[in-house]
Amino acid sequence: MGKISRRNFLRDSLIFAGSSFLLSSKYLEASTRAALEVKKIRKYPSYLELEEKGILSQRIEKLYSIYENCYLCPRNCRVDRTKGETGKCKATSKVKVSSAFPHFGEERPLVGKRGSGTIFFSNCGLRCVYCQNYEISIEGEGVEISDERLAAMMMTLQRMGCHNINLVTPSHYVPNIVCALQKAIRKGLHIPLVYNCAPYETPETLQLLDGIIDIYLPDCKFMDPEHAAKYSGQTYNYPYYAKIALKEMQRQVGILQVGGRGIAVRGLMIRHLILPNNIAGTDKFIKFVAENFPKNTYLNLMAQYRPEYKAFDYPELSRRLKRSEYREALGLARKYGLSRLAS
Repeated sequence: MGKISRRNFLRDSLIFAGSSFLLSSKYLEASTRAALEVKKIRKYPSYLELEEKGILSQRIEKLYSIYENCYLCPRNCRVDRTKGETGKCKATSKVKVSSAFPHFGEERPLVGKRGSGTIFFSNCGLRCVYCQNYEISIEGEGVEISDERLAAMMMTLQRMGCHNINLVTPSHYVPNIVCALQKAIRKGLHIPLVYNCAPYETPETLQLLDGIIDIYLPDCKFMDPEHAAKYSGQTYNYPYYAKIALKEMQRQVGILQVGGRGIAVRGLMIRHLILPNNIAGTDKFIKFVAENFPKNTYLNLMAQYRPEYKAFDYPELSRRLKRSEYREALGLARKYGLSRLAS
């Protein structure tokens, strides 16, 4: 996800004023068009079917029970978040949001003409030393809100005409998100959900999201356990769980599907931030994708790395990416036959 300046943060956070503001007919018409685009490919987002069958309530109950002995992510902290205890992510059972707004800096199939309805969640379990949004993810900048208020945010973004609800760094708040989703469904939510994550996920949590998430947007960070541990808070098991998570996401939603206007409605969109000196293991990552996923899997090899947070404490991370490093990654992806590279 892109860097948010303090000025933009204050501007974008105006959405916290609530959904009571008057929406113009332009926004209402845009929301209707978005719904029609989705229906061209699928009758409705899959989460609506789970709600109709009563399955969503069962998932919410199970997810909230995890907070009592938290193992939502592979950190497996086993703290009771319902009593205010915190693990590595520093989050309690109360959801915390930094901002929510139509985002135009995401991938084209998500943004379209009216933006991706992005909700940035505070805190994170990875603690990356080069985090570009460390004020939010590590320092926890944001506001605690109720699940009802989170549902209202989703509805506001839909009424503004956004093509989807984009959940950024959502893993540690999955119970709140699914609870809010149910409340939003009952108010008329009908646009796809995007799960924008690390992907440092457990199979158990992902399985509880099966049928709820329409679009998975994972940013796979490391292929080497030693590098994951050094640069992301001792997560030696990151590559192991990330590989499992990517395969499970593919199983759930498959290849990216787009509507008539090129707007994503369902599927897997994989990101990979290329780091200097091949610290992310980009060559191994591309090989893994080529050998385990269809060749037309949507893949975004990102070149926008810049040193942030504590990156200057690590000489190997203290510079921006060279053009030659990016070209080499693109060339390798083409060599392996990956045909759906983001432009």
